Amino acid sequence: MARALSAQSCLLSASAHPLLPPQRSASFLRQPSATAGLAPSSSAVIPALAAVSGGASPAVSSQGGRFMARKRAAGAIRGRRAVCRAEKAESSNATAAPGDGDASAEPLSVLVVGGGGREHALCYALRRSPSTAHVYCAPGNAGIALSGDATCLPSLDIRSSSSVIQFCRENRVGLVVVGPEAPLVSGLVDDLTENKIPAFGPTQGAAQLEGSKGFMKRICDKYGIPTAKHASFTDPAKAKDYIREQGVPIVVKADGLAAGKGVVVATAIEEAEAAVTRMLVDGEFGSAGGQVLIEEFLTGEEASFFAVVDGASAVPLASAQDHKPVGEGDTGPNTGGMGAYSPAPVVTPAVERFVMERIIAPTVAGMKAEGLPFTGVLYAGLMVDTSAGTAKLLEYNVRFGDPECQVLMKRLESDLSQLLLSACRGTLSAHPPLQWTTDAALVVVLAAKGYPGAYESGTPIHGLAAAAATDPRVTIFHAGTKLKAAEAAGGAATAAAAGGAAEERTPGALGEAEKAVKEGREGQIVAAGGRVLGVTALGGSVGEAQAVAYRAVDKVEWKEGFCRRDIGWRAVERERQQK
Repeated sequence: MARALSAQSCLLSASAHPLLPPQRSASFLRQPSATAGLAPSSSAVIPALAAVSGGASPAVSSQGGRFMARKRAAGAIRGRRAVCRAEKAESSNATAAPGDGDASAEPLSVLVVGGGGREHALCYALRRSPSTAHVYCAPGNAGIALSGDATCLPSLDIRSSSSVIQFCRENRVGLVVVGPEAPLVSGLVDDLTENKIPAFGPTQGAAQLEGSKGFMKRICDKYGIPTAKHASFTDPAKAKDYIREQGVPIVVKADGLAAGKGVVVATAIEEAEAAVTRMLVDGEFGSAGGQVLIEEFLTGEEASFFAVVDGASAVPLASAQDHKPVGEGDTGPNTGGMGAYSPAPVVTPAVERFVMERIIAPTVAGMKAEGLPFTGVLYAGLMVDTSAGTAKLLEYNVRFGDPECQVLMKRLESDLSQLLLSACRGTLSAHPPLQWTTDAALVVVLAAKGYPGAYESGTPIHGLAAAAATDPRVTIFHAGTKLKAAEAAGGAATAAAAGGAAEERTPGALGEAEKAVKEGREGQIVAAGGRVLGVTALGGSVGEAQAVAYRAVDKVEWKEGFCRRDIGWRAVERERQQK
């Protein structure tokens, strides 16, 4: 799989909604390309759903420039934080409620909800945003806490909206960023918005785009969004009859959330029927598999398309592509993602225009028409026909992809806090063009042996400091780690070791374990999940980023772990052919 998309955006009107500010009239906005090797282009606003003009347009001043390059020194970051704190103390607006008035009135305190690799990458980017004063992460993990990218809050119950709301009020949180899909589908954003706390993510109703594949397909059918031929079933016998009528290859999907594992691409009738039995009869995915979606097998090359949406506007992010199958050569069962890279060459400007006009724009307009305006990240999984310059929608996710988020956040140079806050406020149409490094980024996921099936937890990981030291362009994002002392203590101690606020930490052995890790002593970090680490690197090309990342991977000593050795292979092959 290889995926490439540059940045463009669409502004559409949205109907009034009691939880959202008044919406604007429809229009369409072009954002600069973020393809490696190309300088950002200018931007312009033209009528919604009209053909995208290829002509030049007046430049819009850049907000971010290359502030990331100027901030890589830790001292510079600390200096900026000190200035922010001083400015906050002197500001006449310092007593204003978070989110009131101009976004730049005071530095933001941001709460990231979640504790995986995606959330680590978000904390990494938010901490480096000039407008951010402090980043919290609930629950967070050991790597997030030890990196200093956020203050982790393991005791904050993110399943309780009232607990999250209370924390936000007590700590003057001006923006909540919800990472995983489960809190979105359960309605956390609805509750935060009702309490006037800016929350980046869709409402419970809008989150059905991911929470129910049947709902997503109905939106596609109603609003003319190109997608695969499909049918939904709750009766296993009827589902199997349909499979025999259609023939193979064919795709069987659990309707609900299945952590990226509820998809079977069957090449034999028996394989497809067995997938139906596991989902509808055996209950392999619980309620998520209570209904199955069976769709035609599409040929082409898969791509990911991400757009930040404010209910009326969509600002696409840089291109990214992930590798779902567990095995090299894209073989074996699907996973949550074994690696990713950005940018990816498969989405040409023609494909990009097609996706914006025929998929993203109608989705935003359709959700508005349904009374469910979408705010957050639309992550479109696509099957691209490069020869025709077209694409079909495979599925939607309603949050940043994992591990695509890791490579996007490594490349982003604009202020992430302000981008997400603009989406919450419905002001994306006035947001400056996004800035991206022209370097490529690539992440290799290290997973526990046995994943995506059964795997062992609590196994020690060595060599992380050596891996990070191989190249200044390397960042290791933690997805499923904890401290060794926490593994032994279990329960609440496990959460505390993951790095809570100072008053939440457990004294004694846990504090000693954290101290040992910070001092570089080995053996303190242990695995606590299926996908455990994301070794991420920048490079002048995808091939260079791949080489840098794997040099770092080779320094990690974890005999119970594994990774794919071919992340980015299609893009690397394209680069070789172009030389």
